[in-house]
Amino acid sequence: MSPAIELIAINKRFGDVHANKDVNLTVERGTIHGIVGENGAGKSTLMSILYGFYEADAGEVRVNGKPIAIRSPIDAICAGIGMVHQHFMLVEPLTVVENVMLGAEGGRFLRAGEAKVRTELARLAKEYGLEIDVDAIVGELSVGLQQRVEILKALYRGADILILDEPTAVLTPPEADALFNLLRSLKEQGKTVILITHKLREIMAITDCVSVMRRGEMVATVETANTSPPELAELMVGRRVLLQVEKAEKSPGRPLLEIEKLSVVDTRGVLRVANASLTVHAGEIVGIAGVAGNGQSELLEAIAGMRRPILGSVRLGGREIRPSEHNPHQMREIGLLHVPEDRLRMGLVPSFAAFESAILGFSHEGRLGHGPILDHDRLIADLSAKMEQYDVRPPAPRLKTSKFSGGNQQKIVLAREIERNPKVLLVGQPTRGVDIGAIEFIHRRLIALRDAGVAILLVSVELDEIMNLSDRILTMCGGQITGERKPSETNEQDLGLLMAGVTDEAA
Repeated sequence: MSPAIELIAINKRFGDVHANKDVNLTVERGTIHGIVGENGAGKSTLMSILYGFYEADAGEVRVNGKPIAIRSPIDAICAGIGMVHQHFMLVEPLTVVENVMLGAEGGRFLRAGEAKVRTELARLAKEYGLEIDVDAIVGELSVGLQQRVEILKALYRGADILILDEPTAVLTPPEADALFNLLRSLKEQGKTVILITHKLREIMAITDCVSVMRRGEMVATVETANTSPPELAELMVGRRVLLQVEKAEKSPGRPLLEIEKLSVVDTRGVLRVANASLTVHAGEIVGIAGVAGNGQSELLEAIAGMRRPILGSVRLGGREIRPSEHNPHQMREIGLLHVPEDRLRMGLVPSFAAFESAILGFSHEGRLGHGPILDHDRLIADLSAKMEQYDVRPPAPRLKTSKFSGGNQQKIVLAREIERNPKVLLVGQPTRGVDIGAIEFIHRRLIALRDAGVAILLVSVELDEIMNLSDRILTMCGGQITGERKPSETNEQDLGLLMAGVTDEAA
């Protein structure tokens, strides 16, 4: 049989940036094919060409052996190609069935189209195990179920080839396991899956074949069974990469961040953090492990001054923070900086130029201008230096923030916060959507800050990251801190029980 997909000598430029350079890719039918590479390697651009978001400057696309011109997503859908994006393309106030119908209403009368969608969703649920409440409001669903809606949309439109871009970046471990079971089921039914991910463990667990891109070029395609994570990491980065964090034992100093009996509610008045107490010392990384949605996000936001606690106190360097100064601006002024979990919603403004996003929260600094007038040349020079230091690609301070890959957006946020000499650093999901080389760099930076005496409170859904970076680990479940462990005295099973609310007392 002809391959499901053949991309032949694909080229694509964006101004001076050569995103794809004579790229060749063959994806066999009925397989799960992984594509890996550093941030900015050209993976998403290549898949955007296949899905019709971009047109290649040169090259040929073949689907099931036939040359085809894909000038828009409609052309891709007609060719049996579906795509699930890292940032979902859903209308949150609408129901599941309404989201699936969008763009495929089936005529002027919606009732008939809706009946058809309901019938087809029932069939897909039975065939692939994609059960979901079709009348549920999408914005009220978990991230994992929202992703399921995106997959249902693609299958409803007849996709035989499914592209998934960083599908586990925002999923909890159980949700990721459920996704992989679904992908295996799709493969058994003869579907072809293209998986873009930075997580080499996932590549090894789920794919049949993996292609590696570096700086816009395809450098290797290998059968997954014949490779290893260290080999793939070296192909991606062009050098050996340390997959384990190296850090020396260090005695923590005085307490810099003290939280006592903190309670936080959300905008609907639901209790999200209940009576939480913790301490982070100078020269210490305290990691918080927990399934997403168990209060970690609200705890970080409350400490940073983005949410007003209903009870409890926050002390920095032994001084209690008064309610009047418990806001992000004042907290930055006294040395507490924050890398938010959601870079696009809370860390950046996508429509801003990168040099503008790089000063968010710090535009009042005198060194950046005179009075209310900012010195653009100085801002651009400042970010240019940070881009070189943090290997942001492309190194273009004037480029819109939205034009950078997710990993490079994350580097901009990290550079902005880390390079301002924090005393206390709050870090949420530091390596979400970040490539293996950048993960190594970010981990080294965090360890260097810890060794320099910074107190770091880290939230991550990646247990490997929590175990490797932390000096102490706290677990959260249902808004409560359920346990504390040293990394050397625990394992994933033990932490998993604590994350599920099975405390030492309950056991």
